[in-house]
Amino acid sequence: MLYFILFMLLSEPQQLLADFSNPSELNNWTVVNDGVMGGKSNGQFELTQEGNALFSGDVSLQNYGGFTSVRSSFKSKPIKGLKKVFIKLKGDKKNYQFRIKSEVEDKHSYKYEFSTTGEWEVIEIDLINMTPTYRGYRPNLPNYQPEYLSQIGFLIANKKEESFQLEISQIWLQ
Repeated sequence: MLYFILFMLLSEPQQLLADFSNPSELNNWTVVNDGVMGGKSNGQFELTQEGNALFSGDVSLQNYGGFTSVRSSFKSKPIKGLKKVFIKLKGDKKNYQFRIKSEVEDKHSYKYEFSTTGEWEVIEIDLINMTPTYRGYRPNLPNYQPEYLSQIGFLIANKKEESFQLEISQIWLQ
């Protein structure tokens, strides 16, 4: 039975979005802190000795802040037929958002909120369950329609001051 499950997982079409065992992958990512709005939060994105990405820092509520994020933008990729995103990660038992955009120029993005266990795990997200968001509000738009993808990222914004640490190994579509 295990062989059948592995065969099914490996035989489905996949598209690798990020693999941090390749150190140059880090060059494709940018940290955006709430300082763009006057806030004092700070996030970093760096490579661990184990070859994973580490998104870490401190969220501050000073000056109306309260978030930090990291994102990777790329040429729009057709993803029609791919239904899920998988993220291999290890969190710190805090809540995060995974965010995507169809086109980099879109003002809104789509989010999926998840909690981490403190252990290595694979988060599985149905793309059609990702909801639109713009500056913390839900615009009157439908959920994500998986046809094109041009940005992926993570955000922490739990409405409290906290330190955080999210280690990421791989992100892929299936």
